[in-house]
Amino acid sequence: MHTFAAIDIGSNSCRLKIARVVQHRLKVVHEDREVTRLGTSVFDTGLISPQAMADTLAALKRFYRAVQEFGADQVRAVATSAMRDARNARAFLAWVRDETGWEVEIISGLEEGRLIHRGVMSNEEGLAGNCLLIDVGGGSCEISLSEHKRIKDTLSLPLGAVRLTQEFLVNDPPAPQDIARMKQFIARELRRAERRNIASLVKNVIATSGTAAALAESSRFLVKTRAAKASVKTAIKSDPHLIATRAIRRLAEKLTKLENPARAAVPGIGPRRSEIIVAGAHVYAEILERFALPGFQYSALGLRDGILAQMLAERDERAPLHEVFERERWEGVLETCRRYGVDPRSAEPICDHATQLFKDLQKVHELPAEYLDWLQAAAMLKDIGKFMNYQGHHRHAQYIIANSELYGFTPHQRAVTSAIARYLGKSRPVAEGRTMRQVLPADHEPVKRAVVLLRLAVALNQDRASDVLRVTARVYPKRVILELTPGRTGAELELWSLRKESGYFFEVFKRELLVTLE
Repeated sequence: MHTFAAIDIGSNSCRLKIARVVQHRLKVVHEDREVTRLGTSVFDTGLISPQAMADTLAALKRFYRAVQEFGADQVRAVATSAMRDARNARAFLAWVRDETGWEVEIISGLEEGRLIHRGVMSNEEGLAGNCLLIDVGGGSCEISLSEHKRIKDTLSLPLGAVRLTQEFLVNDPPAPQDIARMKQFIARELRRAERRNIASLVKNVIATSGTAAALAESSRFLVKTRAAKASVKTAIKSDPHLIATRAIRRLAEKLTKLENPARAAVPGIGPRRSEIIVAGAHVYAEILERFALPGFQYSALGLRDGILAQMLAERDERAPLHEVFERERWEGVLETCRRYGVDPRSAEPICDHATQLFKDLQKVHELPAEYLDWLQAAAMLKDIGKFMNYQGHHRHAQYIIANSELYGFTPHQRAVTSAIARYLGKSRPVAEGRTMRQVLPADHEPVKRAVVLLRLAVALNQDRASDVLRVTARVYPKRVILELTPGRTGAELELWSLRKESGYFFEVFKRELLVTLE
């Protein structure tokens, strides 16, 4: 029984969720959360303060003990907006690695939005048609458009509650001119969503994050209070789960006029949330009003749930999410091909041969199963560097893959995929090279083996005008024989190209490579 742990190092708080796999589904067994305000100093000075570092590390050490107690097989820790902005982020992450052993990923705003979408859509029932997801965190706001539970567009905006509070709301209660400036800033950023038409034809609006939870609870309490005073015994709304836009706007205006102790006393807010709730409330109100949305439904699901869902999908082929995840990740690869001018149909024969060689030569290369996904992606994306310049296009392809928003690939997976696609010319992977320094040392030898497989697949597809060749692989203790079945235009060029690879094949696998024609 696998146990997964997901850690979200946010700009306002750190969160932990641990889940076990039961009958190919996730069952949450432990959750923890600590407000550390990691982003407060970052949005002011560009640096994580020593106090924020100490508070965050203390929380992570507590999380570490919980992870050990529950015996998690796999841990994925991600950091978001504050760490993206902090100039000393790498130094802090090195400290975290020394204390916990975790390699924390700093994920982009778009990857954050994608994981939030996956977490919500993997667990929420009854969502149909177009759906808008809004997550106002401490440092950023992710807005995602989903269609039938498939993500269509994602936008990350610098509208986090901690960031806006630090930049605009210096007085308590906030001065009217400060609120006006903040609302102008919010409006300017939301015009980016308008240009993308990201909120069109939306049937459902789902809000996540602690700010949304606080606003939902407070709004319900205030509506119930008003109804009780009026002696009205009716439902809050025809949809009891919907928090109406006008209720959010009224609550935002009410909280703006209160000092911090009074805000903390409002049901649902609390002493830590009260410090940043004004900014968060105005962001939600502005989004709902600008796009003429009726309100939102709150979901307790979010980034950690998306991380857990992805870990399950990658590890368990029988999980309901596995096929969805694989399909969406492959669609992301194809979309990246098209974006950089590569026709996926021209790359598919190379990908098919790489897949066949991976399976037929399993006893030779002994690569982990997950390398097949990375090999296939590298086969499809190997020519995208030509978009920049044909000369040195393998080097350009590596850079694009490693630094692109490649849907469903972690930074580590992108680094491995980019390295496999890099070494298809004269250069070879070496540990001290720039590309291989981005790959974990444990993956250096597997990358070399995957590179050989892709080079063979490329060699099998030299003549684009010919029909696809058929190849049969025979594995012996000291040699590998590839038998080619010629196409209509022969196989001489492919035969010559494969034999050129025999030296490198022997260097990596310590076996001879013999190529014959049927």
